[in-house]
Amino acid sequence: MDITKTNFPAGQGEKIPVSEILNGIKAIIFDLDGTLIDSMWMWKQIDIDYLASKGRPFPPNLQDTISGMSFSETAIYFKKTFELEDDLETIKKCWNDMAQDMYNTRVTLKEGVREFLEMIRKRGIATGIATSNSSELAFSVIKRLGIDAYIDEVHTACEVERGKPAPDIFLFVAEKLGVKPSECLVFEDVLRGVIAGKEAGMKVCACYDPASAYEDDQKKLIADCCINSFAELMQ
Repeated sequence: MDITKTNFPAGQGEKIPVSEILNGIKAIIFDLDGTLIDSMWMWKQIDIDYLASKGRPFPPNLQDTISGMSFSETAIYFKKTFELEDDLETIKKCWNDMAQDMYNTRVTLKEGVREFLEMIRKRGIATGIATSNSSELAFSVIKRLGIDAYIDEVHTACEVERGKPAPDIFLFVAEKLGVKPSECLVFEDVLRGVIAGKEAGMKVCACYDPASAYEDDQKKLIADCCINSFAELMQ
């Protein structure tokens, strides 16, 4: 994929200029995979390998179908759809085990993340992570990458009733941070996450990621602004 042809065009589709997106914001809630960390590339292969180990074919539209689901919701979907014998905890443990090595060695921060986190910490803006990933992988990777000190709350969609595109996880994190939804800014890379943030009554900035580039036009229509990297927010 030629990323230069799929990046968000500067200023296109913006309802709020990037330079003004932090105005009036008391808390920022980040998605994790594809937003703060470069990890979406590995999940498709994990699903392919996992299903192959169970003698099941990989449906070409699987990634789009499960996008935004919590770790638990995804396990339920796999068990039912692919008629798996393993219980839900066994399925999730297998995925954690398959992903852990890559999270320990190959997953990196996306461009400008550390600098942006340092900047908003100095401004006194509260921070939270609202992820569809497992808590084990989320906590381990933010600690390894050294950004745990910049995050006030880390929560997964398994802690709420519904995963994205429902707003539950964003509202839950906002409550934990002690702020109103209208005072929050969400950063998300996938369409269902963008929808969830808007449904929560929050401002949303869509982040570019190659894995969800096919959704870019829809994200631009819904999000308040779009960025290709957090470096743009440091200018």
